[in-house]
Formats: sequence, C-alpha cells, structure tokens
Amino acid sequence: MATESKVELVSIPDVLPVLPLQDTVLFPDMAAPILVGQPRSFELVNATLRADRLAAIVTQKNAESVPARPEELYRVGTMALLHELGRDAASIRLMAQGLARVRTVDYAHTEPYLVARVEHAPEPREQGVELDALVRKGSELFVRLVRTAAELSDDLAAAVEKMTDAKQLAYLIAAAVPLPTATRQEILELDAVSARLRRLVAILQHEISVRELIQRITSETAQEMNKTQREFILRKHMESIQKELGDVESGRAEVRALRERLEELPLSEDARKEASRELDRLERTPEASPEHGVIRTYVDWMFKLPWGKLTGARIDVERAREVLDQDHYDLERIKDRILDYLAVKHLREEREAEIPQAHAAPSGRARTRALRTEPILCFLGPPGVGKTSLGQSIARALGRAFVRQSLGGVHDEAEIRGHRRTYVGAMPGRIVQALARAGAADPVFMLDEIDKLGASFHGDPSAALLELLDPAQNHAFVDTYLGVPFDLSRVLFICTANTTETIPSPLLDRMEVLTLAGYTEQDKLQIATRYLLPDQHAANGLREGEVRIPDEAVLAVIRRYTREAGVRNLERALATILRKAARRITQKAPTPIHVGPDDLREYLGPTRFFDEVAERIDRPGVAAGLSWTPAGGDVLFVEASMVRGAEEKLILTGMLGSVMRESAEAALTYLRANADRLGVDPHEMDERRVVHVHVPAGAIPKDGPSAGITMLVALASHALGRAVHGDVAMTGEITLRGKVLPVGGVKEKVLAAHRADLRTVILPRRNEGDLEEVPEEVRRACRFVLAESVDEVLREALGVLQQEEAEARGAPPPPIH
Repeated sequence: MATESKVELVSIPDVLPVLPLQDTVLFPDMAAPILVGQPRSFELVNATLRADRLAAIVTQKNAESVPARPEELYRVGTMALLHELGRDAASIRLMAQGLARVRTVDYAHTEPYLVARVEHAPEPREQGVELDALVRKGSELFVRLVRTAAELSDDLAAAVEKMTDAKQLAYLIAAAVPLPTATRQEILELDAVSARLRRLVAILQHEISVRELIQRITSETAQEMNKTQREFILRKHMESIQKELGDVESGRAEVRALRERLEELPLSEDARKEASRELDRLERTPEASPEHGVIRTYVDWMFKLPWGKLTGARIDVERAREVLDQDHYDLERIKDRILDYLAVKHLREEREAEIPQAHAAPSGRARTRALRTEPILCFLGPPGVGKTSLGQSIARALGRAFVRQSLGGVHDEAEIRGHRRTYVGAMPGRIVQALARAGAADPVFMLDEIDKLGASFHGDPSAALLELLDPAQNHAFVDTYLGVPFDLSRVLFICTANTTETIPSPLLDRMEVLTLAGYTEQDKLQIATRYLLPDQHAANGLREGEVRIPDEAVLAVIRRYTREAGVRNLERALATILRKAARRITQKAPTPIHVGPDDLREYLGPTRFFDEVAERIDRPGVAAGLSWTPAGGDVLFVEASMVRGAEEKLILTGMLGSVMRESAEAALTYLRANADRLGVDPHEMDERRVVHVHVPAGAIPKDGPSAGITMLVALASHALGRAVHGDVAMTGEITLRGKVLPVGGVKEKVLAAHRADLRTVILPRRNEGDLEEVPEEVRRACRFVLAESVDEVLREALGVLQQEEAEARGAPPPPIH
C-alpha cells in the first residue's frame, strides 16, 4: 500500500530499536501488517509504542535463526512508524508504515532487544527522459501482470497507472509483486531509482512470460481434462504457490475461525454477503501481499461493530427524574422536555410489545412517520452550563453507554462518512469508530460543538450529518469504508452548540433546540455547594471537613473572581483554593482550615472584577446596553460625544458591524428630527455636527440591532448634558418613527444585568413573554420597564418628556434626578 512520503518531514534519530522480520521486506512509503510473537520483540514493541513509535525494520538473512543476532541481519532496512491493531496473550498485530531507508552502522546493545546506531540511506534525485521511460514501462508491465495474476487486485493497477513519482512506483511494484525475500532486499538496497526500475522491469517481463506460458499450456490441455482433474490440479497449483509465499494451513485455520464468528453475528443480509466475500478474498490472498492486511483490517472492523447489540435497560421515567435531579441543579424546563421524550419512548416500546407478531411490522410510510416523531435534541448555551453532563445523565438514566464525539474543527466529510478503502490507511468515519468503542448499537451519542464544523475542498461534514440526524434515514446509514448499511435508529443522538448562527439551516431543521441560559448567583452557589466542592474535595485528596468554605466566601468568589454564564471558571477557582489548602495541610497546618471572604486574596490573588458600572455611567453621554454572546449575556457600554465641525460627520468606532452602524445612524437621525421636542437646542445640534459613537472594548467585533435604544439614549444624554440613571440597562431595536422593536436573547441579557447589579431593565414590550423564562429570583430583584416607543425609554433613562406630560395633565412637573 502506498503512503504519502514522509522523508522530508520526519527526522531520523541516531539510535533506533531494531525489529527483525522473517521473509518480509518493508519499503519506504509502504504499509504492511506485522505479527509479533517473540518475547524479545514483545518488549521492543511495548517500549516503542510508549515512546515515539519509531523503529528500524530489518530483514533476517536466515529466517530460521531465533532470536536473530546482529550478524544475521541485512544492513539496509526501513525506519517505520508502528500502529497497534490488536493483541492477545501470545501475539501483537501491528501496522508498520515505512518512512525512510536507513543503514545500520553498529549495534549499541542486544538486550533486552536490539538497538542500533543508524544513518540515513539517501536516494539521489534523478530526472530525465530515461527515467520517464522506465516509469512508463514499469507501469505498463505491472498492469499486464495484474491482468494475468488473480492474487493482485485491480485497485493496485489503477493506483499504479495514476502514479507519477518514480520512487513510490518502484516501491509499490516491489511490494506487490510476489518475489523472493532476497530479491526484495536487493531492490531496497539499490540507491538509484533508475536502477530499481530496471531491475523491476526485468523481473516483470520474466514473470509475465512465465504466467502467459502457463495460461497457454493450461488452455491447450484444458480440453483433455475433465472437470475433476482441472479442479484438483488448480488446487495443487494454488497450494504450491501459497506454500512458497506463506503458511497456508495457519491462514486457512484463521479464516475458518472468522467464518464461525461471522455465523454468530446478527448481520443484515447485505453485511453478511459482503463479509463472506471479503473472507473468500482473504483466504486466496497470501499473507505477504499488502492486500492481505487491507482485507484483514476491513474484516476486523466488521467484527468490531455492535451488530444488534442493545444495552439499554427498560425506561423508568421516575428513576430518570431522580438521576437528573441528582446530577443537575435547576434546569427544570430542560429536564421536563427530556422526561417528556423518555415517557413517549417508553409508551411506544410498550405499545409495540403489545402488538401481535403478525401485525408488528408497520408499513414503510407509517414507520417513517413514527421515526420522525423522535427528535434530535440540541442543547444550546454558553460554555460551562452543563450541556455535556446532561447527556451523561441521560445515558445513566437509560442504562446505556455514553459516547461523546467532538466535531470542533472537523472540515472533511470523510471524517463522518469514512474513507474509501482504496486510500492508504483508510478507516471508518468517526461515527462508526465511536460505536465500535461503545460496544452497543443503542448508546447515547453526543455530537459536541456541532456549531464549530468547518467546510473545505474535502467536502462539507454538515451535509453528511443530514442523513445521520434524520430518523427517517439513519436506520440504513452507509459508511463509505464499510460499504454496507448499519442501523443507527436506536442511537439517541444529542447535539451541543454555543450558537445556532453557524449551523446550516437544513441541519438545524432536524434538531429540537433546548436553550440552557446562564446561572444566577444563587444558582451558582447551590451548584458549588452541592456538586463542585464535594467533587474538588475528592479530586484533591481532602477529607470532609478538613477545609471549610462558607457560602459568603463562595459568593465572594463568584462576584470578585468570575464573570461568566456557566460555572467552569468558578470550579477552577474553588479547585485552586483547595489545592493551596491541601498544601498547607501537608505542611502540618491545623485543621479544619477556614477560608472566608477576607482570605480569598491569599488564595486567588487580587480581585479580578470590580463593580464599575456606576463609575462608567456617572457622566453624560454614556449608557449601559445589554448584548448576547455565545458565552452568555453581557453589559455593553455605549459612549457618545458631539463636537463642532465644518460638515456633518458620524464617526463609529469599536469594531461595529454593518447592522450596528445602521442603528447608530437611525438613532442620530431620530435625535436631530425630534431635538426641539426632547429639549435639545436645535441650533446647538446644527453647530455640533461631528458626532462620535464608541462601543468598548475596541478589539471585540460587535453587531446586531439590539443596541439601537442604547445608542439613542447615549446621544440624547450628551446632547442634554444629563447623565443616565445609574441602575438602568436597556436593549431594543429602534425605527425612524421612534418605535421599539423586539430582540432576542432576553433571558441571557437580563441575567447579565442582574450580575452587574443593574436593577432597572428596559425591554421592548413585545418581549414581555420572554420574561417567563427568567428565574423568579431575578424577576423579583429587577424592575422591568416595557417600552413601545422611544419616548418611554428616554423618560425612564433620562427623565425627559416628563414636564410635557405633566403640563398635558395640568399638574406640576416632577423633579429630575
């Protein structure tokens, strides 16, 4: 099997362990299976796999000498990268990937295994008409040989025809053509590529002549033989060839054992037929042939898959509720949706069991409708809110295996569907590999970070997921490597994401999105005391009661050292405290160690976060807005300033996107049009033509329409010379008519305002229904102002327009604070 050349990329160490091979020569750029059974080789392989996996593969001159001595080994070999395929008590199966030719200088030591000082055996670069002619002639002769040799695959001929690299062509032909070990070693030791190709051309011409002569003799004498005679002679002929190339009896015994295993597996008809066909090919292919390793790897994967193996226990909704409550605090809406799903699945299984066998198989259309009722759940939320752990809890509640596959950075469709077997080192896709590791056909399968899939010239992996996540199609999912359908309909797929903006619409349509917003301070306190602190006590080797962290200290950690939607940084901070406490205990400090709020500086350093909201909005021209990010809600400050200038100019800074820029233009236009009514001197507005709007932090890109009312309030605040009320935060889109339009991410934004101690939140009135998702604790702590127009926003944030309303009612105007 040809592999990508690594000579330019891999440095050759001065010293390498030496793995002797019997009757086999490994070439650079080739991969070959190796069966290790000697005790000395066992130690070498184990040591190499624990280190850099590099070894020198050298062929023995005398195959009967065990163990091999240095003088019984050829000097030229191949540095290879070793991959373990499997092992048992008596042997280890390896795949050796040849990297570069090396020459042994001398042997450093021979026990517990051979280690030699080596040097690179360089191959001079050649080019010219003669080399091109040798490449073409070698390719042509090899293709002719494949047509006459049943043991050589047509895929090899196709690969050789497309190959233009002379060195790789020579190594591939030398590895594929049945040759004596000494001849292969002779080819390996030749430095010049042209010399190798000349030798191979001569070998190929001789081999083709012999085979064509055999075919002609067989054809001439076929009429004189009856069917029994022909079969007898052909079998004897095959046995003699196989005896020359390998141990036929051991190969047959191995294939018989595999056939027995095949009969025990509950494979589909297509899978059983394909596995049987590959076993037939395996029986005919000599072990020395590179194709033997390819076929054996494929058969091993077929046996590794959990065909029809189900591990899930009977669904118990009450137990599932207990497990979810044990593992997660709050998240009631998410838990209810999960329990609804499990209850429906439980009832369907019960009803199907009650249907008589004669009526148990629904029609294709009915089956498709039933499958489409099972959604693919997608947990959406910022980092650290418990998306992955929810999947683990579901698996525990169902008694199923749990498999997690991260999709972040995957940009090749073959990573999902698998590679074609014609490629060197081809493997099944990540889905099939994960199922093989799980050992069950019905695990809870978490596709983590599905929003971070990429696309490239290799294909779009999200397109492969369309079939995978469609319950009406995934019962016959075909991995490209396997080439046969595998039933994924019993797998419970769960996806996680931080945002839906990067998920393609067809893929998003196949999922039911369940949003996990950030936690409040009290939520974090409960999570810390119930889960994080006990886990970290155990992780740091502390007994219960040795370190005491009261609730007020945990709250201080939350407020001073973390500012996040989830609890990941909180867990790190608590772990840091406990590690330092553990060190004090090892230094004989008296226990229990008490860590109070005043002790945090000693454990965590200076305070990282301060309450800077009041400082930042204590002057005109600054307003506090609310924004949504994949990491949760955040407070966004908008600063505005107006200066005199010769011409009108709007300066926008802070890496604002196009939508946010348009919001600033709309806010300024509305302010100019309504300056007189808002109490702004129109002449002053005409003179101060240069308007600058800045949104810190300047290095973070920002976009979206929800900062519209914040920009207007900041501009109006500067124009009126009046500061915005200190506890007010706002979000909403504006129009030129002064209407306030609804926005998204209300729950996350309200939680961000609550964390920043902003207790008055201005929202669009049409977002009133979104407040039902806000925790009751936050709703009680905050005052919500629901606005339909800009006038209501300005009245609440700046106190303007109150005099106008008072005069309309005939009452004295209220004082302005």
